[in-house]
Amino acid sequence: MIIVRDFFVRCVLVLAVLGGLLAHPVLAQQAGSGADEPKRYELGGITVSGARYLDPNTLIGLTGLRVGDAISIPGEEIGKSIRKLWAQGILGDVSVTIGRIEGNKIFLDYNLKERPRLSKFTFTGIKKGQTEDLTKKITLIRGKVVTDALLNNTRTQVRKFFVNKGYLDAKVNIMQVADSSLSNSVALRIDVDKGSKVRIHDIAFEGNQAFSDRKLKGKFKKTKERKPYKLLTAGKFQRSEYEEDKKKLLEFYNAEGYRDATIVSDTLTRDSEGLALRIKVDEGPKYYFRNITWNGNYLYDDKTLANVLGIKPGSPYSKEILDKRLNYNPTGQDISSLYLNDGYLFFTIDAVETKIEGDSIDIEMRLSEGVQAHIKDINIAGNTKTSDHVLRRTLRTLPGDKFNRELLIRSQREIATLGYFDPEKIGINPVPNPVDGTVDINYTVEEKPSDQVTLSGGWGGFAGFIGTVGLVFNNFSLRKAGTLRNWTPVPSGDGQRLALNVQANGVQYQAYSLSFTEPWLGGRRPNSFSFSLNHSIQRAGQALDASTSSFIKVSSATIGLGRQLRVPDDYFTLSNSLSYSQYQTQNYALIPDAATGTFNNISFNTTLARNSIDNPTYTRRGSSLSLSVNLTPPYSLLNPNHPDTNKWIEFHKWMFDASWFTPIVGKLVLNTRAHFGYLGNYSSDRSIGAFERFKMGGAGLGFNGAGNFLAGTDFVGLRGYDDPNSSFAIPTAQSGQSGGIAFNKYVLEMRYPVSLNPAATVYVLAFAEAGNAYDSYKNYNPYKLYRSAGVGARIFMSAFGLLGFDYGHGFDSVVPPVGTPANTRQDPNHFHFIIGQQIR
Repeated sequence: MIIVRDFFVRCVLVLAVLGGLLAHPVLAQQAGSGADEPKRYELGGITVSGARYLDPNTLIGLTGLRVGDAISIPGEEIGKSIRKLWAQGILGDVSVTIGRIEGNKIFLDYNLKERPRLSKFTFTGIKKGQTEDLTKKITLIRGKVVTDALLNNTRTQVRKFFVNKGYLDAKVNIMQVADSSLSNSVALRIDVDKGSKVRIHDIAFEGNQAFSDRKLKGKFKKTKERKPYKLLTAGKFQRSEYEEDKKKLLEFYNAEGYRDATIVSDTLTRDSEGLALRIKVDEGPKYYFRNITWNGNYLYDDKTLANVLGIKPGSPYSKEILDKRLNYNPTGQDISSLYLNDGYLFFTIDAVETKIEGDSIDIEMRLSEGVQAHIKDINIAGNTKTSDHVLRRTLRTLPGDKFNRELLIRSQREIATLGYFDPEKIGINPVPNPVDGTVDINYTVEEKPSDQVTLSGGWGGFAGFIGTVGLVFNNFSLRKAGTLRNWTPVPSGDGQRLALNVQANGVQYQAYSLSFTEPWLGGRRPNSFSFSLNHSIQRAGQALDASTSSFIKVSSATIGLGRQLRVPDDYFTLSNSLSYSQYQTQNYALIPDAATGTFNNISFNTTLARNSIDNPTYTRRGSSLSLSVNLTPPYSLLNPNHPDTNKWIEFHKWMFDASWFTPIVGKLVLNTRAHFGYLGNYSSDRSIGAFERFKMGGAGLGFNGAGNFLAGTDFVGLRGYDDPNSSFAIPTAQSGQSGGIAFNKYVLEMRYPVSLNPAATVYVLAFAEAGNAYDSYKNYNPYKLYRSAGVGARIFMSAFGLLGFDYGHGFDSVVPPVGTPANTRQDPNHFHFIIGQQIR
């Protein structure tokens, strides 16, 4: 093809030169009969004609010719320059003519025809959504030169898009249509014929003796059969994903002791039902560990290292298990951590197969322990908003300390729990300095939005529509508040929390709250300080006479201190708070025991908690435990005969919450929870009041029309059952009752992430739970539980916090209160909406 093109170019050039000679009679006369013999000229100048959008000087530069060059007519120089212009793919035609000849100088003119430019493009034969997706993928830009390469690349990208969706017979045709509104422009019409989806209907294996076809198919994560009962299986075939699945299949065989397993052949055939995949494997023999010896170890003896390794002679040979036990074992200790947690950063270990006899393999562990490394510099990058000291104070790795891998991992967790950075993009890079035996540690983070704005409305049952305006600044800086330029829109970066919230529905209900938290009081240790102010008022209807109106007003203030403990370990925290609340009620029937009067509540709360979860947004492992006690002074014991004793609320309230997270497979996580609550009094002569009780059912948001959430009631969710204002609510939570004095609840929840994007983290879940609240000690029965199960989803949005949706089915009947119409039936299925908090 190149030879033919060169010959063609030469012919054109010769004709052009001869034409130029005929145009110059004097030169033709001088050439005479030797016109076919090459003649040397000095290039006197180059001009370009026909170029409207391309720069002439750039085009001249692309020819490779310069003024003053010696060229031959005819000769190779002009042919090469034409080929260089053609190679750019932006020209539709190129010809060269002789402008003039002056003595020994020749002047050339390149006549060009530019290719058209793209004005717009459209798709036909596909849906609007697919058009939008394709527009983002293909590289068609208005004004770009329409070349053969651009058309071929577009055709390939469009077809690949549909092939990846299972349309293996997709056809793409691109038509160029002249655009009359623009000169030298074309519109592209991309016609797509998707055809029918072609799916994998059968996957079969040959040569497998140790494992069934079903077992092996399960190791394919992306390449799946499409069967009528597999509703969520696409059955697509993608070559890249299939190659990854083949690697996973061999990894599975290797992990089971079949170190020689190979895929002999694989064939993909097309039939009337779709695609059939046949995979032939050669499993080879199953190998076992035999003798494991150690060489080069001085700090630890062979027995200690063998115990940490945990591989017994006769165990199936698994390179995967061996690597985990040597280098990183997420579920236990490994050999490397034994050394790296004690500063031996330069430690290395190699497992060498020294002998293979039959089905047994001998391994020699060759160690180089090196010297202990100390941390030199700590470098942090990526915190564009958060101050350095907020990050540094959470780190467990300090300059001068011995290197410790476990503390590196702990530091990563502490950064993630701050909530200011994308937990999936926290990087740790130790940089060893072998010359002086030190190591620099580089941390990289990526900020994510952490402030929240709430503008919402909801139906509150007793008050109708309730509007909410809330602002939460989770990375606030009081220190920077004195400088005007830091208000963008608020001063931030010091890790403090400022929250403002207003809820209202005209005169019937208003609530206002302000809270502030400093997590590092004094800046040296994680001792937290917090205070909050709250005021709310709720009116039940509008009475003409003020003396007969019904309302409850609550004003409260709380101050708290917390600190991190070191014993039993530094995952423990102890927090204490002192609060004062005043309740003013008048004709308020929703609190039967305190319908009218002024009541005071001075309480002291202490909470012992342990939190070791790895990620607060989507937790994969760890646990969260909390035991809290809320106490008021024992007024009835101190002065039982005082007439105003009943105006001072007294109780002791105990709460226990436990949550464990266990990774199952991949990103699938099991969350198990248990919750208990107990409310007691100090004197047997005094009954437990209407305040601080428990109500169970629904989403547990506490804003459900029962009214006395203002009385400090704890609302405990139980999905699959009505909220406490319903006729079929769990009995202690029915309207008109104060609530229970004890409760217990148990939850099993499977979670799987759909998206871990920090802007919107989404996961789906399936749950089973059971619980009950009890109105008296004698009725307490931990085995009488209301059970439910269902599915749901959670969405964490950086600007709005948590949104949740659950659909639950209740398995147990609820007896309605006396007076409920006989034709009223309990609905066992319920949809729940959660905002701003997790269900307890």
